[in-house]
Amino acid sequence: MKALVAGGAGFIGSHLCARLLKEGHRVVCIDSLITGNKDNISALIGHPDFEFILHDVCQPVGVQAELIFHLASPASPPGYLIYPVQTSMVNSLGTHNLLELAKRNGARFLLASTSETYGDPLVHPQREDYWGNVNPIGIRSCYDESKRFGESLTMTYVRQFDLDARIIRIFNTYGPNSDPNDGRLVPNFTTQALRGEPITIYGTGLQTRSLCYVSDLVEGIIRAMFFEDTKGDVFNLGMPDERTVLEFAQVIKSLAHSESPIVFRSHISEDDPSRRRPNIDKAIVKLQWTPQVDLEDGLSATIEWFRKRLSET
Repeated sequence: MKALVAGGAGFIGSHLCARLLKEGHRVVCIDSLITGNKDNISALIGHPDFEFILHDVCQPVGVQAELIFHLASPASPPGYLIYPVQTSMVNSLGTHNLLELAKRNGARFLLASTSETYGDPLVHPQREDYWGNVNPIGIRSCYDESKRFGESLTMTYVRQFDLDARIIRIFNTYGPNSDPNDGRLVPNFTTQALRGEPITIYGTGLQTRSLCYVSDLVEGIIRAMFFEDTKGDVFNLGMPDERTVLEFAQVIKSLAHSESPIVFRSHISEDDPSRRRPNIDKAIVKLQWTPQVDLEDGLSATIEWFRKRLSET
C-alpha cells in the first residue's frame, strides 16, 4: 500500500517511515523541516519505494495515498514555544487538509495526538474517556488546544463523512533520532550526562513521567492503523511504568557512566503536568499491544546513539 507520513522527518515519523518500508509499503514523507531533520531519513533516501517532499501541510496536499499518518507538528516545548502560530495551524488547518485528502482518496487516516490533551490531569492514570484539565489560554495552549481541536475535527469527519479515521494519544517517547536540544527529559539528561555537565532537574524531581521506547510506540501506531474495528477510536500509547524525574536522572547518569552532579532548579515551566501515566487497557484489549522494551535497555541504546551523535558534532 502507499502511505503518506506527514511529519515523516521528525523523531517518531522517521521511525514510522522505516518500519513501513520494511513491511513493503511505498512511503511518501512530507515535512516542512521546521522541527524535523532530514538527517533522520538519510538512510531512506534513495530507497526505490521512498519519496521525500518538502512541504507544509497547512498548504493543500495533492499526494495519492491509501494510508495517511498525520504526525506533522512541533512536539516539544522548545519547538512549539518558538513556533506557536505554526503549531496551532498545523494541528488545525493542516489536519483539515489531510482529512480532506483522506476523504478524496478514500484513505485510512491516523491522527497522532498527545497526552498533553489531558493537561495537568486530575484523574490518574489517564484513560481515553478523561476529558482533561487544560489551560485554554496558557503558554502551552498553542499545542494542547490545537491537538484537542484536531481530535474534534477528526471525529467530525468520522461522523459526517464516514471517514475511516482513528486517534492515538502519544505519551512520553524516547529513542534514537530525538533532537539533543529537544528540551525534554531524556535528551536533556543524556546530553548533560555525556558532556559531564550538571544534570538539571526543575522543581523537586518528584513529578512523574512514563517513558516508552520508540519502537514500541511505532508498533502501536501500526496496529492502530491496520487492525480492524479501530475506526473512530482513540488509543493511549505509552509505557505505564511511572517513575519520578529524579529516578530517571539517576538511571541515565548510571547507564552513561557519568560523574555529572544532579542539581535542582526552582523554575518549572508554566502548566507543566505533575503526573503522567497512561491507562493502556484499551490498547491491550483491542490492539493486543503492550510495550516490550525494558527502560534500561531502551535508555542504553538511546545513550549510545546520543554518544555517537555528539562525537560527530
